[in-house]
Amino acid sequence: MDMTRREFTTALTGVVGAATLGRDVTPSSGVDPCHLPPPIQALTPTTAGITPITDEERRARIARAQRLMEEHGIGAVVIEPGPSMRYYTAVSWWPSERTFALVIPASGSPAWVCPAFEEARARELIRFGNDIRVWQEDESPFAQIAAILKDLGAASGKVGVEERVRFFVMDGLRQAAPAAELVSATPVTAGCRMVKSVAELALMQRATDITILGFKAALATLKAGMTQYDLGGHVTAALTRLGGSDPWALVGFGEHSAFPHGSVQPQRLQRGDSVLLDAGCAVEGYQSDMTRTTVFGRPTRRQTEIWNLERKAQDAAFAAAQVGAPCEAVDAAARKVITDAGFGPDYRLPGLPHRTGHGIGLDGHEWTNFVRGNTTPIAPGMCFSDEPMIAIYGEFGIRLEDCLYTTDQGPRFFSPQSPAIDQPFD
Repeated sequence: MDMTRREFTTALTGVVGAATLGRDVTPSSGVDPCHLPPPIQALTPTTAGITPITDEERRARIARAQRLMEEHGIGAVVIEPGPSMRYYTAVSWWPSERTFALVIPASGSPAWVCPAFEEARARELIRFGNDIRVWQEDESPFAQIAAILKDLGAASGKVGVEERVRFFVMDGLRQAAPAAELVSATPVTAGCRMVKSVAELALMQRATDITILGFKAALATLKAGMTQYDLGGHVTAALTRLGGSDPWALVGFGEHSAFPHGSVQPQRLQRGDSVLLDAGCAVEGYQSDMTRTTVFGRPTRRQTEIWNLERKAQDAAFAAAQVGAPCEAVDAAARKVITDAGFGPDYRLPGLPHRTGHGIGLDGHEWTNFVRGNTTPIAPGMCFSDEPMIAIYGEFGIRLEDCLYTTDQGPRFFSPQSPAIDQPFD
């Protein structure tokens, strides 16, 4: 049976998120809406007044991509369905075994390759480019892509392949256009997407605002005996009621809070447990990502000391995230705080087992990362998570995560930081 992307995702709820992210996530609420806790039932949508990305901005994105193609000697870029296709054209399409592709040339209008029986539907969605070439079920879509490249004069030069293009598509194109030199399109796509516009930042801010409200409501439902999936379901239900799309959550209680992406072990909340909640949602496709760690009941001195150290590491990362600084300097700043306290070193446990932060935008994780070896200079408009972690297996883990964007005057958080272990929000 042919399905839309949303239908397919719904059919695989609980599988796609965990399999693709490597996390023990709660991708949808799994909670009976008639039996939601009062703090969740009280929530109402907060998405009124959202301004979607305009066609004018998308045209500017295509123009920027074409300038970057010229700089890198790339004659065209091939993109399959996914965030990059949506970024440039607003077209959302599920990547099935039937190839549907966008070709952005170094000059001129975009071209499309589409299954013939989907043409009418595709034309409803496509607003950029009138060259739509179809292929029947017994024909090759790669021959159509090759024909576009030939018409563009790009069949024997460099052709950029977006990173999410699947191997069978790339291999088919390689056979159909043997003279083309297939190269990475990342200098073009990342070169555009890493730097956010004012409109993009506004959508990410709204997604973050929704996430804050969802966290507050969900954390108000903490009670002894609840499972990690109960809390995860409460937060995804809250995010949905507030108007966020594609909500997800991961939760760890007690010693399982030391697992960076959650544990599949059954967990029931007890007094004194650390509670790690990592969740997010999207607004017009733009993502939020936030983590709070608190304690159910009264925190111990040990929990408080480690929480305070984690907050100090997050502060150090934020202070290092200055325009012009290499991304690796941010990781180094946070890691130094943690290793100076006797943890680690490097990625050793107990300590900080992962990078300090990742890029965020239309993807929850995208270019570029706060990680050792990444010398990419930070530029205005870049967005990152700031999330060092202190994982102590057998005891607990503490992670604080807030996303930031960079300005000419320095970094700014989308969300206020957590003030204290027993006060997740202001």
